[in-house]
Amino acid sequence: MKSKFLTASLLASALFAGLGMAPAMAQGTNTPRIDQAQQAISARIQQGLASGHITPSEAQVLYRRDREIQMRENQYKAYGNINPQQRQQLRDDLSALGAEVERMMNNRDVVRPAGNAAQTPGIDNRDAQISQRIDEGFRSGRITQREARKLQSRQREIARHEAYFKSDGIVTQQERRQLRNELAALSDDVERMMRNNRNQHNGRN
Repeated sequence: MKSKFLTASLLASALFAGLGMAPAMAQGTNTPRIDQAQQAISARIQQGLASGHITPSEAQVLYRRDREIQMRENQYKAYGNINPQQRQQLRDDLSALGAEVERMMNNRDVVRPAGNAAQTPGIDNRDAQISQRIDEGFRSGRITQREARKLQSRQREIARHEAYFKSDGIVTQQERRQLRNELAALSDDVERMMRNNRNQHNGRN
C-alpha cells in the first residue's frame, strides 16, 4: 500500500505541475492529460482518506467537485470538439482541485479512522491491479484511448462509492460486496479487451 501511495503521490505531483504548462492540445475530443490528472486526483483523495489527512466528509466534497468537472468535460465533448479555451478551463479547474487536495494532505492535523471498520486494503489492492492492467493494455495497443478513458471513468465512480461508504466510519459487508462486484465487472471488461487481437499504436496528445 505504501508503494501504491508513493506512486500516486509522484504521479499527482507531476500531473498537477504540468496542467498549467501543457502546450495547446490538438482539436477534437481526446483529453488524455486531463483524464490522467483526474485519475491522479482520485488516487490522492484515497491516499488522504487512508492516512487520515482527508476526512470522509471532505472527500465527498472533493469527489463532488471532480464529478462536476467530469460532467463539464462530457458536455464539451457532446459537441464533437473541445476548443482550446474549454481545455484550459478544465485544466484550471483540475489545478484548483488538485491544489486543494494537496493543501489538505499537508495539514498536520490527522484524523485516524476508527479501528479497521473503514479499511479496505483488499479492495484498494484490486483497484491498483486494474489500473496497472489498463495501463498495460493501452501501451500494448490492446485497449484504445477511448476505451481506457471509459474504464478510468468507471474506476473513479467506484472510488466515489468507496468514499461514500467510508463516510460514516464503517464499510459494511454489503457495501464491501458491492465494491468487489463493481471491481470484478470492471476487471472482466479489462481482461476481455486484453484478449482482443488488436495491436495498434494509440496516439497520445
